[in-house]
Parts: sequence; structure tokens; C-alpha cells
Amino acid sequence: MPWMVTRRDGGPDEAPHAGFRGAPPIHSVRRALPVLLVLTALLRIFFHLDVEFALMLAATPPVAALSYGPLATAGFGAVVILLFELPVLGWDTTPGSGDVGSLIVVVLLSIAVSWVRKRREDRLFSIRTVAESAQLAVLTPLAERVGHVRCSGFYRAAARDSRVGGDLFDVRSGPYGVRAVVGDVQGHGLAAVGTVAALLGAFRESVLDDADLAQAAARLDRRMVTDSEGIEHAELFATALLMEFPADAAEVRLLSCGHPAPLMLRGGRVGEPELQYSPPLGLGLSLDGIGEPVVRTVALEPGDVLLAFSDGVTEARDASGAFYPLQERLPRLGVTDPDHLAEAVWEDLRRFVRRNRIEDDLQILVLAPRAGQPAAKRSQSRG
Repeated sequence: MPWMVTRRDGGPDEAPHAGFRGAPPIHSVRRALPVLLVLTALLRIFFHLDVEFALMLAATPPVAALSYGPLATAGFGAVVILLFELPVLGWDTTPGSGDVGSLIVVVLLSIAVSWVRKRREDRLFSIRTVAESAQLAVLTPLAERVGHVRCSGFYRAAARDSRVGGDLFDVRSGPYGVRAVVGDVQGHGLAAVGTVAALLGAFRESVLDDADLAQAAARLDRRMVTDSEGIEHAELFATALLMEFPADAAEVRLLSCGHPAPLMLRGGRVGEPELQYSPPLGLGLSLDGIGEPVVRTVALEPGDVLLAFSDGVTEARDASGAFYPLQERLPRLGVTDPDHLAEAVWEDLRRFVRRNRIEDDLQILVLAPRAGQPAAKRSQSRG
């Protein structure tokens, strides 16, 4: 497939390292070579085809060099030379020894090409393994449950074969409850990975040290402002949604720094909590006392599910240019299990865009708190 789609558990939609270590992604290509050799011999024996048909055999070693290692390529070359020399096939009576000598040279060159290719692919395999390990260290696997909150997520980086892009999410448990973050860094792809790592590091510190979401947002804002100091025209910013579930899970506290509000699924209905949006991170406004973040508290009922997402979901377009209507299509999916909701949204999004390419990073985070009795108070703000 054209994009590598990666879940937070590290399992891609296709086998990892496909095409590396001499194994092409389409196994039928590998099977075609021995079939070609057998078919050529049978056609010669039973139909006595002209000798020009045997020249097809000369293409077998070079093709094998693109798909197999040096030993296998040498094996194919030996079989081809043998087919040229077998008296029962009669090739040797017409082409002459000069053709066999040329074929030996082709086989030797094919073996050399296969050896060089394998060495290069082994090196690329090693580099890719290190890169994936580094990326997984940034976006650690998402646990199925963090504290009293069930979690599931879907992450797709726009950069081909990359596990990390400009989006981020994480869920952590700390002394003030379970906190989650969903963010979108300016730009996408590998260029944004450094900023994603810095924000996630600041968030994980805030889970342990900051007693309030507003303080946590200020920490993330300060991190981005500090990272952009000394960089001319840095224009570094990010949107983020912070969520906090207290120990009783009777409410959720929400703070949005320019990030879309989450959707709440309750009893088959989908709603959007009303938030007071704060400026994006990286502008330093909260540090100057301007645009101080506002936390919204929303009461929860048993069975409530929160679905947070990045704009890569809602800004995906179909062939007519229409945006993906997540809130409208979510009830139609017929999926109520939080563990499978993120995957269901992704599959529905793929059907919606069809052949259009999704150019942006994309993430979906589903949180299902084990809510107690509904809180008596309604949504309220606190500064």
C-alpha cells in the first residue's frame, strides 16, 4: 500500500521490512523464476521451439539478482547453464560455445550485483531498525488501560515508512489522576519529530509535578518558546488538548490550546463539549498573562466515551472535495466497543476518501473512563 499505517502498538498494516534482505514484497515474483526455467525446458522438449526462445533463459540470472541473494542467484545461473548444455534439449547444437561463454559472464555479473544489493539492503535494514526504535521511544506503546481509563488509539504518519509525524498523543497516570494529551505540531513528517519529543517529555513531567491543567499547559508553552529561542523566523507552534480524569471518574477536565474539542459518545448520541479555546502552544501568551488557559469541567455518566482526534481526520477530503464529517458519521458506524472504535473510524475514513491521498498526519485517541455516579454539577469553567 502507498502509506505505512502504524498503530501505537507498533503493528503496521503490512509486514515490517517487506522488500528487505532479498525478499521482494510480491512473493509471486520469486516463484515466477523457477516456473520460467521449468516451462522453458518443457516447451523445448515437447514443442521443439526455435533456439531464439532459449535466449529468454539469459534474463533469468539478472532478474534473480534483484530478488535473491548471491547463492540463490548462482544457483539459478548454474541451472540456466545446465539447460543450455543438456543434450536432451539440444540447445548446445545451435547456439555454440560462444553463447555459453557469454552466459557464464552474465551469471558472474548477476552474482556480483546480488552481493552488492544485499550488502546495501542489510545496511538499510540496520538503519531503519535504529530509526524505528528511536521513533517508538518518542511515541511509546499505548496501554490498554491507564488507571481507571480504557484506552485505544490509531496513529498514521504522513511520511512514508515513518512511525512518527507531527501529531502526538499520550495517556499517563499521576498523583492528580489520569491525564491525556492530543496535539498537532506545525508541519508534519520527520521534521516535526523533535518538537513532538519535546512536548511529550514536558507533558510527562507535568503529570507528576503540576496540580492543574493550566499549569501543565504553561509548561508545554514554555517548552516550545524555549526551543524556538535563537532561531530566526522559527514560527514554531502546536495545538494541544489536555484531558484529566480524577480518581472518581465522575468528571473530565478539558483544556484546549487551539485544538479541536473531543467528541463524547453517550447512549448512542454524539455531542461536542463546549470549550473556551486558548491560544496555541509556542506563542508565549500564557507566560505573559495574555490568553490564560481556561479549564472546562464536564460531568461524566457510566458508559461515556471520549474520542479525541487531530485535524488530519476532519480535513481529509473525498473526490468532490468535501471534508470528512466525523461527528455526523460516527453514530452510523455501529461500533460501541471503545477498543475497536479508533480502527472503525479509520476504516470509514478510508472508504470516504477512496482513492484520494491523505496528505496529513492523522491520529485518533479513544478514552473510556470507568465512571461512577453522574456528578451533580454541570459543566463549569475554572480559570
